Amino acid sequence: MKIVYLIIVLSFLHINLISAENYNQKKSRSSDIATQNLVRAMELTDAAVKAHFSDKRMAMARFYNPYTKVCSKETGSIWMYTSAIEAVNAILHALKIQKASGNAALYNANFERYADLLFKLYENADFYLGTFELVSYTQTNEWTVYGVNRGASKGNAEVAGIMNVYDDQMWMVREFIEAYKLTGKAEFLQKAEYLTEYVLDGWDCTLDSKGEELGGITWGPGYVSKHSCSNGPMVSPLVWLHELYKGKDDKITHRYIEPIDQTTRKSKQLKKSEYYLDFAQKVYHWQKKNLLRADGVYDDMMGGCSPRNPESEVVKGVNYRKGSNCTDRVGPAFTYNSGTMLSGAADLFRATDNELYLEDARKLSESSFQYFAKIGKDIPGYYSYDIGGFRNWFNGVLMRGYVDVAVSCNEVDKYINSFQKNLDYAYENFLYEGFLPTNLLKGWEEDHDKNKTEGMFNFAFAAEYAVLSSYNLNKNQPKN
Repeated sequence: MKIVYLIIVLSFLHINLISAENYNQKKSRSSDIATQNLVRAMELTDAAVKAHFSDKRMAMARFYNPYTKVCSKETGSIWMYTSAIEAVNAILHALKIQKASGNAALYNANFERYADLLFKLYENADFYLGTFELVSYTQTNEWTVYGVNRGASKGNAEVAGIMNVYDDQMWMVREFIEAYKLTGKAEFLQKAEYLTEYVLDGWDCTLDSKGEELGGITWGPGYVSKHSCSNGPMVSPLVWLHELYKGKDDKITHRYIEPIDQTTRKSKQLKKSEYYLDFAQKVYHWQKKNLLRADGVYDDMMGGCSPRNPESEVVKGVNYRKGSNCTDRVGPAFTYNSGTMLSGAADLFRATDNELYLEDARKLSESSFQYFAKIGKDIPGYYSYDIGGFRNWFNGVLMRGYVDVAVSCNEVDKYINSFQKNLDYAYENFLYEGFLPTNLLKGWEEDHDKNKTEGMFNFAFAAEYAVLSSYNLNKNQPKN
């Protein structure tokens, strides 16, 4: 009996030693890939910064051709500019994880210089800032926000009407919160919260016949349509703000319309932690209710709106914006819109432990991959994603969504790996002067004059590599 017991114990120890060895080997491989991904992210970013930001005032050239060395005279919009901040933040994040995982060398050699670059990008984003007065659903206020286009000097960009959109502010909010968490600089959080207040001022809180909010955020103050891109991106940063203020007594003013008479504008003080989480869920569920399609992905916007253009109305002697009642769900489906809702679902699940969000994330992960990823379309064994228009950047949002979901859902590893393979294929076959081609699987054009690249795509590829680096080091952690 003792012999049998000894054999069982020895067998158990042997199995555990093999498991430990396999785990260590897997961890080592992930660490190697993570380092390679991060080095490539920095290489791509350094090349893109040098090419697109040759101006001392950080005016971003929209296009650059690495074969002809020609930069476009056209400058990038604030949305395009944000892609550079995103890449730098993703690198800083990956560097911190490298250090926490025992590789301090990369962190020590690079963190400070990218932190300096981040602050330089932040300061010069002021060229996109401008000030205007806005009549909203609950108040009239003066706001200083980011315009679509760069102004001639700091603070003098055109921002009234359609010259600013809410989604641009949302992406700045996302990156400023991340910048705050990475650097601890209070100005990043202050700017993020100010822009959040502006964006939520655009939430349609007017009431329907049942006394319920119409909900949704229009594309911008100069529009009536309500888009996936002007709602979904705000969910995650609202959750992050909730987490930053969780357990604290900081207050914020909540403005709303009295549901009894449906006209009186009121305000009350709420804890920031509760306010931000409540709004994250309101935005998420509005988009899910209105824009989730039968095939499981998200459409582009709600159109068919009444009124057809922004209008104001006088209530008790005060001017307010009328609500937009939108009835038509309009496509097409973009990877961008499903990606932001994936990240939102993952963050809401973490914040609330509500299994509904985890189930949403699992369903959307599967549906989006089936819809957007096409196996063997360009190269056998590789998944192709549509890259028309701005979809190269959109696709990076989808990948980030999968990475956010990966903490709780093993199934997405395959989806994430499709992006890894495509980036690696392009890097190993087409890398030229630190740049990847617009089409990662097909490469450069034979006519070199046709090889101009979008700056935001160059930064998007770098950001993807950096996000993958963080994912590689985190993926061996236990999942729920």
